[in-house]
Amino acid sequence: MVSNVSRVLMVEDNPAHAKLMMRTLKEFGQSLEIEHVTDGEAALAHLFRTGEFKAREHLPHLILLDLRIPKIDGLTVLERVKSDPVLRQIPVVILTTSDADADVKGASARWANSYLVKPIEYMQFANLMRYVSTYWTQMNHRPCFD
Repeated sequence: MVSNVSRVLMVEDNPAHAKLMMRTLKEFGQSLEIEHVTDGEAALAHLFRTGEFKAREHLPHLILLDLRIPKIDGLTVLERVKSDPVLRQIPVVILTTSDADADVKGASARWANSYLVKPIEYMQFANLMRYVSTYWTQMNHRPCFD
């Protein structure tokens, strides 16, 4: 049986950004299950079901990934995800403060599904998260991992 719940893995080390992202996603995504990790090492452990995440039953339907994260940077996480035959099917949305051309090209070369720059202004950031929630968890059709 396919679940109507959208599972989101949010990889974000900035507590203020994480709080706003979670609040906005939950506001506009009624059936969201959001897991939050703060570094690349934890993201990979979650996705590859190792360490403390060994017992995880389900993969996320969407990964929201910051580039500037501790331990293992976002581009490396992205590369590992898109190199795996199962994980590569999961859309990865880069949500970062960097608009540097090298970062955009690096994410594109590693098959990011979307690259979004976090606005500095609160309302713009909240609106961006509303659009992300609506598009990726309600409008976009996804492969079934259940």
